[in-house]
Amino acid sequence: MLTQRTIREVEAGFASAVVTAMGEEGDLVAIRLARGCRCFAAWSGEEVLAYGWLSSGPEWIGELGREIRPAAGEAYLWNCFTLAGQRRQGHFRSLVRTIAALVRDEGCKRLWIGGIQGTAEAALAQVGYQPVLHIAASGDNRFVVAPAAGVDPELLAAGRRALSLEESWSFEAGPPRRH
Repeated sequence: MLTQRTIREVEAGFASAVVTAMGEEGDLVAIRLARGCRCFAAWSGEEVLAYGWLSSGPEWIGELGREIRPAAGEAYLWNCFTLAGQRRQGHFRSLVRTIAALVRDEGCKRLWIGGIQGTAEAALAQVGYQPVLHIAASGDNRFVVAPAAGVDPELLAAGRRALSLEESWSFEAGPPRRH
């Protein structure tokens, strides 16, 4: 049975529910909110089912050891997570769809989101996202970047700019950060 959900931005009075949902990383909630990141969650009553973070400024991509710098009018959706027992019920797709509509209404022209090949990538395609770049680990802390098939050249250039990859199709990951 699917869980009834509402999707809304996390307000200060409800941040403790996200702290709990994030488990070992719960201490990062206050830090992220203080630096201007926004958190959105799928809720059933006061229980968090899934969450995601939104940044319109520079943000660290832990999986890549690299910073993304969305341009003016862009944002980056990251650290999306569906809690155990809530997966495969459409919470992630609903979260992405709702956040995208909200930031579009706020004037955002482009929303970047990274998807790991497999489940997230398929779910993103279902809500209308198209791949721009494919990034693969090549060993020794390095990554190789390739354009997605059929990607619009202007969109490709914007993606490379956001990741500071205008001059290269590979990069070395930076040191790990807790963010």
